[in-house]
Amino acid sequence: MHLSMHNWMRAEPIEVTIARLAKFGYSSIEISGEPDMYDTKHVKTLLDDAGLKCWGAVTLMLGERNLVAKDEAQRVASVKYVKDCITMVKELDGHEITIVPATVGKIIPDASPEEEWKWAVDGMAEIMAHALVEGVRPCIEPLNRFETYFINRGEQAMALAEATGPDCGVCLDAFHINIEEADWRQAIIDVGDRLTDFHVAENNRMPPGMGEYDWAEVVALLSQIGYDGALTMEFVAPIDRTPANPYPNALDDNPAGISPEQLKFIQDHGSSTLSEEFYDWMVEQASAHVLPLIQH
Repeated sequence: MHLSMHNWMRAEPIEVTIARLAKFGYSSIEISGEPDMYDTKHVKTLLDDAGLKCWGAVTLMLGERNLVAKDEAQRVASVKYVKDCITMVKELDGHEITIVPATVGKIIPDASPEEEWKWAVDGMAEIMAHALVEGVRPCIEPLNRFETYFINRGEQAMALAEATGPDCGVCLDAFHINIEEADWRQAIIDVGDRLTDFHVAENNRMPPGMGEYDWAEVVALLSQIGYDGALTMEFVAPIDRTPANPYPNALDDNPAGISPEQLKFIQDHGSSTLSEEFYDWMVEQASAHVLPLIQH
């Protein structure tokens, strides 16, 4: 296993992100699913110079992105978006694409379960065909019920992966499985060799070591099922606007380079624009807590 990290949680130049990951002992990045934002040749050069790899990408299902939308044109555009993300990963020599099928934050269905399931399977079939050509493995990620109504548990993600094909995997996120699974340990075991990515955050969505997870136990269980991929940091610090705030340096009051859509996406996760000082500290803490567990 190796340490990786998402970069959607703080809007900043990719050069800053890559330098930080290299400084604190990370081996790869799981890049934001925004293909139009990146010159992949430039990013690949930055990664090579820093001694990092691209593990993959994660779809940012915001706005109109939704594989199970009632509107056919919206579904078509969403499939194209995921395929564009896959092409980006291929150009960065990445391994996987983590797919959230429905719009994050949308908790009211558009149609019947049968209709939405058919749309999901049809969309994933087209995505899978493209992924096979590009040599990138798609994996379905369940989110908690407050972020989506469609795929919330590992067994649901497994059902969609199995309907998609033998090469479709599953991504589990420690924060989400702590909420939705009756037994998060059993959920990991049940996914087994379809586990393609594992997202790391505490039960309170802070960096590892700042919540109640026993990460030595988590790493041992992942090893037990034969998982040898990325432990991808995806902590999302909540913004405390009360006098009880333990992190007064957390908020960046003058953010630059963030679109209204990105800001809304981050705010919908209970966070906001974070200061570089605070973010650096969390990235370092996460590495310091988990890296010793996977070094041999």
